[in-house]
Parts: sequence; C-alpha cells; structure tokens
Amino acid sequence: MSKKPKTELNDAELSRYSRQILLPEIDYDGQLTLSQSHAVIFGLGGLGSPASLYLASAGIGKLTLVDFDEVDDSNLQRQIVHRENNIGQPKVLSAQQNLQALNHHIEIETVQQKLNETQLAGLIESADVVLDCTDNFASRFALNRSCYRAKKPLISGAAIRWEGQLSSYDFRKADSPCYQCLYKEEGGVELTCSQNGVLSPVVGMIGSMQAIEAIKALLNLPTLTGKLMIVDAYSMQIRTLNLKKDENCSHCGNA
Repeated sequence: MSKKPKTELNDAELSRYSRQILLPEIDYDGQLTLSQSHAVIFGLGGLGSPASLYLASAGIGKLTLVDFDEVDDSNLQRQIVHRENNIGQPKVLSAQQNLQALNHHIEIETVQQKLNETQLAGLIESADVVLDCTDNFASRFALNRSCYRAKKPLISGAAIRWEGQLSSYDFRKADSPCYQCLYKEEGGVELTCSQNGVLSPVVGMIGSMQAIEAIKALLNLPTLTGKLMIVDAYSMQIRTLNLKKDENCSHCGNA
C-alpha cells in the first residue's frame, strides 16, 4: 500500500528542521517540498556516506540507496555512514540502519544489486533528484543516459588523492550539458582509490557538496549546472570552470 502524500509538517518536524526553515530560501514551504521529495543515491561509499547523512538529516522524505558491495574495514577510513559493527554487512543495509537511527521521520529503501538499463530507468523515473556517488565510468555513463532520458537532475561528484570535482546536470533545462560533454565514453584512464589513495575529508567535502546541490535542485534554486567545480584540498584552492553543452556530443548534442 502506497503512503499518502505528505501535506504538512508535524510539530516534531517543525522543531527538528527549524534552523533550515529559518532560511528565507527554504522557509516552511521549502521544507515541506523536501519532505515530499525522493532522492536516489547510487553508491554508499566515500561520497554517498556524507551525502546520505546530510540528506537524511535535512529531511528528504524518501531516500533510495543503491549499492551491491559489503562493508570492509578499509572502508571505514572515509565511508562514515558505516560503523565497525557493520563490517561484513551489505552497505545499503548498514547505511539504512544508521540513517534510520539518525532520522525516523524519513523513508529509506534499498537496492542491493546491479541494475540493467530497464531497472535503472524505472528507478530514476520515480526520483526527483539522482546522486552519482559511484567510482567507475561505466556506472556514471549509465546514470547520465538514464537521467537525460527521464529529464531528472543528476548530481555528480568524484574524488581521488587530494582532489575532488563536482557538477550538476539538470536535464529539466534544455541547455544543460551532460556528463559525456565532459568525459567521452570511448576513452579515458580510470583512477581508483584502492590504487591511488584518497584523503578521507576530501570525499567528505565533495559528498557534502553533493547533498547541498541536491537540496538546491529539489527547491529549484541555482545549482552548478553549466559549471564544473574543482577542489584541491592540498593547496586549499577551489576553481569553478564553465561547462557548456557540446553541440557535437554524441549523447545530448543537437537535442
């Protein structure tokens, strides 16, 4: 049985989210919108951990967590949604347990399997915003394709060593570039944290920024659509570059 759509915030929610409601860009109506929203998070690792924690604490009404991996002791250095007693558990169940303990007002669903194109399309169709917290190009390109077809905003983050990057692809807007405007699917060297390392607060920074971008997308506030943010934590420098839609993009060009 599907739950009835939420039409108001109760007293407990008004108290919990009072500091956000005070923000004029959010207010009561914005917080109610967040409580009515559905965010899908792909990847419950270094990026998905802080993103999921902040979206849960911010009162996003429904989270769907997608990951098929299990918690390992080497994850705990940066994947802060998991605990030592979660080692050996599926990441989605570990995250669900800890997020639900953080906020019982929200609904959390889990998907513990690799999804084919049809399953992926169905899940994204039900979402209001999608967060790409994965660590491989194949998943990123698949999410880009599905979000583009469904016209859903996609919040994409990545981090390696001391560096991170962030962008939003809001496919509700005709002039939004896509992930393939930045990276071509047919090429590129894939770096991994297991081979190259990563400083734990770096993924924390990027994942937290993904949560901010997701909240702004849900509230139709300005996001990084058309821009690429690059963070160098070693020098503490942040650059924001323009990212235009590629008219020759094999995916979204001349759409």
